Amino acid sequence: MVRIPVDYFAEKQRQPAPWAQQHFVIRWLVLIVKNLFGIVFIVLGLAMLVLPGQGLLTIFIGILLLNFPGKYRFERRLIRYPGVHRAIDWLRKRAGREPLIF
Repeated sequence: MVRIPVDYFAEKQRQPAPWAQQHFVIRWLVLIVKNLFGIVFIVLGLAMLVLPGQGLLTIFIGILLLNFPGKYRFERRLIRYPGVHRAIDWLRKRAGREPLIF
Protein backbone atom coordinates (compact mmCIF):
# COMPACT_ATOMS: atom_id res chain seq x y z
CA MET A 1 0.00 0.00 0.00
CA VAL A 2 2.91 2.30 0.65
CA ARG A 3 4.33 1.87 -2.84
CA ILE A 4 1.10 2.76 -4.67
CA PRO A 5 1.46 6.14 -6.42
CA VAL A 6 -0.41 8.99 -4.71
CA ASP A 7 -2.71 9.47 -7.74
CA TYR A 8 -3.38 5.76 -8.41
CA PHE A 9 -7.12 6.11 -7.69
CA ALA A 10 -7.50 9.61 -9.18
CA GLU A 11 -7.86 8.44 -12.82
CA LYS A 12 -11.05 6.98 -14.35
CA GLN A 13 -9.03 4.37 -16.28
CA ARG A 14 -6.28 2.22 -14.87
CA GLN A 15 -2.72 2.91 -15.95
CA PRO A 16 -0.97 0.07 -17.82
CA ALA A 17 1.25 -2.18 -15.73
CA PRO A 18 5.02 -1.68 -16.08
CA TRP A 19 5.49 -5.31 -17.09
CA ALA A 20 2.76 -5.21 -19.80
CA GLN A 21 5.32 -4.55 -22.56
CA GLN A 22 7.47 -7.59 -21.73
CA HIS A 23 7.67 -10.85 -23.69
CA PHE A 24 4.41 -12.84 -23.45
CA VAL A 25 6.03 -15.67 -21.41
CA ILE A 26 7.32 -13.21 -18.82
CA ARG A 27 3.99 -11.37 -18.83
CA TRP A 28 2.03 -14.60 -18.17
CA LEU A 29 4.48 -15.79 -15.54
CA VAL A 30 4.19 -12.48 -13.64
CA LEU A 31 0.40 -12.60 -13.97
CA ILE A 32 0.17 -16.16 -12.59
CA VAL A 33 2.54 -15.51 -9.67
CA LYS A 34 0.80 -12.23 -8.82
CA ASN A 35 -2.64 -13.91 -8.79
CA LEU A 36 -1.36 -16.77 -6.62
CA PHE A 37 -0.04 -14.27 -4.08
CA GLY A 38 -3.40 -12.49 -4.21
CA ILE A 39 -5.27 -15.71 -3.40
CA VAL A 40 -2.89 -16.46 -0.52
CA PHE A 41 -3.39 -12.96 0.93
CA ILE A 42 -7.17 -13.26 0.70
CA VAL A 43 -7.16 -16.65 2.45
CA LEU A 44 -4.85 -15.31 5.16
CA GLY A 45 -7.04 -12.22 5.54
CA LEU A 46 -10.15 -14.35 5.96
CA ALA A 47 -8.35 -16.34 8.66
CA MET A 48 -7.31 -13.09 10.36
CA LEU A 49 -10.95 -12.06 10.68
CA VAL A 50 -11.22 -14.61 13.51
CA LEU A 51 -7.54 -14.71 14.47
CA PRO A 52 -5.43 -11.75 15.60
CA GLY A 53 -4.28 -9.55 12.73
CA GLN A 54 -5.39 -6.99 10.17
CA GLY A 55 -7.84 -9.18 8.28
CA LEU A 56 -9.61 -6.52 6.21
CA LEU A 57 -6.38 -4.85 5.19
CA THR A 58 -4.85 -8.21 4.21
CA ILE A 59 -7.92 -9.06 2.14
CA PHE A 60 -7.68 -5.67 0.44
CA ILE A 61 -4.02 -6.27 -0.43
CA GLY A 62 -4.97 -9.67 -1.87
CA ILE A 63 -7.67 -8.05 -4.01
CA LEU A 64 -5.13 -5.52 -5.26
CA LEU A 65 -2.91 -8.38 -6.43
CA LEU A 66 -5.67 -10.28 -8.28
CA ASN A 67 -6.71 -9.55 -11.87
CA PHE A 68 -10.39 -9.70 -12.81
CA PRO A 69 -12.81 -7.61 -14.91
CA GLY A 70 -14.05 -4.52 -13.09
CA LYS A 71 -11.26 -4.69 -10.54
CA TYR A 72 -10.26 -1.04 -10.78
CA ARG A 73 -13.83 0.18 -10.17
CA PHE A 74 -14.13 -2.24 -7.25
CA GLU A 75 -10.84 -0.99 -5.77
CA ARG A 76 -11.93 2.62 -6.07
CA ARG A 77 -15.24 1.87 -4.34
CA LEU A 78 -13.58 -0.18 -1.58
CA ILE A 79 -10.85 2.37 -0.83
CA ARG A 80 -13.48 5.06 -0.21
CA TYR A 81 -14.77 3.33 2.94
CA PRO A 82 -13.62 5.50 5.86
CA GLY A 83 -12.05 2.64 7.85
CA VAL A 84 -10.07 1.33 4.89
CA HIS A 85 -9.04 4.83 3.83
CA ARG A 86 -7.85 5.73 7.36
CA ALA A 87 -5.85 2.51 7.69
CA ILE A 88 -4.10 3.01 4.36
CA ASP A 89 -3.35 6.66 5.05
CA TRP A 90 -1.98 5.70 8.46
CA LEU A 91 0.36 3.14 6.87
CA ARG A 92 1.48 5.67 4.28
CA LYS A 93 2.09 8.30 6.96
CA ARG A 94 4.24 5.89 8.98
CA ALA A 95 6.31 5.25 5.85
CA GLY A 96 6.69 8.98 5.17
CA ARG A 97 4.44 8.97 2.09
CA GLU A 98 1.61 11.32 1.17
CA PRO A 99 -2.03 10.18 1.57
CA LEU A 100 -3.86 8.86 -1.49
CA ILE A 101 -5.72 11.32 -3.74
CA PHE A 102 -9.19 10.48 -5.10
